Amino acid sequence: MMDDEETELRNPFPSPPSHYLRYTTHNLNLLELLRERVGQDAELSSVNQYEVLSDQTDVPEWPLSQLEKPRVDWILEEGQYTVFGDTFYVKEKIPSLEELGGHQLYPQDPSVDRRPALRSILRSMLVTYSKLLDSLLAPPPTSSSHIEAEWKQHLEWINVLAQNIMGVANDLRPVQARGNLELMMRRQLELRREETKAIHAKCDALEAQLAELRMSAQGLVSPTAAAASGFTGGQTTQAVKSPDVSGMSIDEVLRWAEEVL
Repeated sequence: MMDDEETELRNPFPSPPSHYLRYTTHNLNLLELLRERVGQDAELSSVNQYEVLSDQTDVPEWPLSQLEKPRVDWILEEGQYTVFGDTFYVKEKIPSLEELGGHQLYPQDPSVDRRPALRSILRSMLVTYSKLLDSLLAPPPTSSSHIEAEWKQHLEWINVLAQNIMGVANDLRPVQARGNLELMMRRQLELRREETKAIHAKCDALEAQLAELRMSAQGLVSPTAAAASGFTGGQTTQAVKSPDVSGMSIDEVLRWAEEVL
């Protein structure tokens, strides 16, 4: 027992079934040879593999037909397959109440309007519930078998009606899921449109601010800067002549500088 627990602790995931050990090269070659000798369409489960493979060695005791691949065409034809005792459908569907062995009171075809049948079921449930209360509140009769059988019948019929209502609700689950998905996609589309509109509004506001800053920058150009730019431009076309300041006074040099600037 302790060894098994230690093995489980060492292996967090369950080990594969021991059946995979049978898929050896030798066994697969025996299966192919058996299929060639009995025919491709023959049923291997009814063939004595020891007689057919009498000239071969190490023929297993278990049937080689267990190594065959599952017939996908059979699965698609039947629409279901069984694994470890559980049945799975190729195309998932909700079984109807009739397929589950219940007493179905509404039409099976989903294209048929079920509202009249549902109204009848609801009225029948209300009437049966009223009769059930009457049978329970009635004075006890001389024989208890009659009254006991009556309320049991009402209770069984209410159970059948409730199963039909739940069956219709289960059939409407795909419609509800489709409606919820449609609403969710519409809401996501509305949110994206609102986000896009907010982004466009923010971009317009930034463009307006940039335009204002550009106009403010153009208005801040001073006459001194303009003169300096003109002076700089003049330097590119005509060189400025520097006078001989060796014999000039300081006032004359300052006057010359003001005239140049």
